[in-house]
Amino acid sequence: MSYVDEVYDRVVKQNPGEAEFHQAVKEVLDSLRLVIDANEEKYRKMGLLERVVEPERIISFRVPWVDDQGNVQVNKGYRVQFNSAIGPYKGGLRLHPSVNQGILKFLGFEQVFKNSLTGLPIGGGKGGSNFDPKGKSDREVMAFCQSFMTELSKYIGADQDVPAGDIGVGAREIGFLYGQYKRLTGLYEGVLTGKGLNYGGSLVRTQATGYGLVYILDEMLKHNGKDLKGKSVVISGSGNVAIYAAEKAEQLGAVVVALSDSSGYIYDKDGINLDLVKEIKEVRRGRIKEYTDVVKTAVFTEGKGIWTIPCDIALPCATQNELDLEDAKTLKKNGCFAVAEGANMPSTREATDFFLDNEMYFMPGKAANAGGVATSALEMSQNSQRLSWTFEEVDEKLHQIMVNIYQKAADAAERYGVKGNYVAGANIAGFEKVVDAMMAQGIV
Repeated sequence: MSYVDEVYDRVVKQNPGEAEFHQAVKEVLDSLRLVIDANEEKYRKMGLLERVVEPERIISFRVPWVDDQGNVQVNKGYRVQFNSAIGPYKGGLRLHPSVNQGILKFLGFEQVFKNSLTGLPIGGGKGGSNFDPKGKSDREVMAFCQSFMTELSKYIGADQDVPAGDIGVGAREIGFLYGQYKRLTGLYEGVLTGKGLNYGGSLVRTQATGYGLVYILDEMLKHNGKDLKGKSVVISGSGNVAIYAAEKAEQLGAVVVALSDSSGYIYDKDGINLDLVKEIKEVRRGRIKEYTDVVKTAVFTEGKGIWTIPCDIALPCATQNELDLEDAKTLKKNGCFAVAEGANMPSTREATDFFLDNEMYFMPGKAANAGGVATSALEMSQNSQRLSWTFEEVDEKLHQIMVNIYQKAADAAERYGVKGNYVAGANIAGFEKVVDAMMAQGIV
């Protein structure tokens, strides 16, 4: 049995019931076989893969808080500190009923290589809780965040672990979390990213993941003789990533025709009115269906099915495993030639293999959605220097980082004889940097 297969079998046996984590590990290790096989003796001696797939630390804790009816509620809280070989742990906090340790391990594992690709000195981590902020009052969200941070604050710091936002954690939640951290520690430091602009936040952070997704998509298309201008784009989701991917795609001349949320999806053949979507989602916190109350020519369809809409380019920006093999086949049949992932692992393994086997241009999430964490790291830099850069300065740095990520993935794929396979290229490029650092630091 090969070293890769031995380590994967070990992961499955030691982490039962964690399907998303198993999937993430298998996808990464399979695409790294060329590298690992060439260095098997050295890696085995150092127990390298065994250490790569095992988090350095997992913190699990209870989060008690009192709701508006005076009832005590108890949620589970987590922080997975996966790898600090190239810098302090960096990764978001997710608040959603689906959160469990396995999902956070998958996200933290992916984050290690994504953060490495940015070229910035940040390790990988992830955290969160099964608390659902939807339908909760501001006071209830504050009560939860303060209780959550009371425990989490013991394990984080500007040079130790720097969490950020993720699903369910926006400006409101970051503000409450940061206030409690400052209250407990007495420190005014860059311990969280995604902060408000008036207390250490960075311009472009809101737009970063969506903009970065389109920047790397544009770079991939250019290098393959294609162009965004005039292309039809379908985007799943309607949160920050989807909205600002749509905004940047439209700025570069594409026509975004569909967006979705957990209730269903809208199709507007004339192009989505983003100002209206922002009003619904960012101001009213409403449902995407409300779009059709204003735009009478748009169509809302309940449930899944957004990938049945004909398009040139698909950008899955909602959640993991939202795009399966049948969706991939439908996209190809309807003329889609490029897919770039705005969410974390939104395509199943079978869908990913289909894209690669059918010579569609495919950019995986660990490369395509790295713009968010890259801009978080730029926020850390600004905090350390006590500076605030302009929107244009941050946007230009983000654009260059995404161009560099494309180049690293493309170069690594070509070096190992799989030109155009950006899945393998991104994994190899991210892996090489982390492994070099781990080898240099010994058995730790």
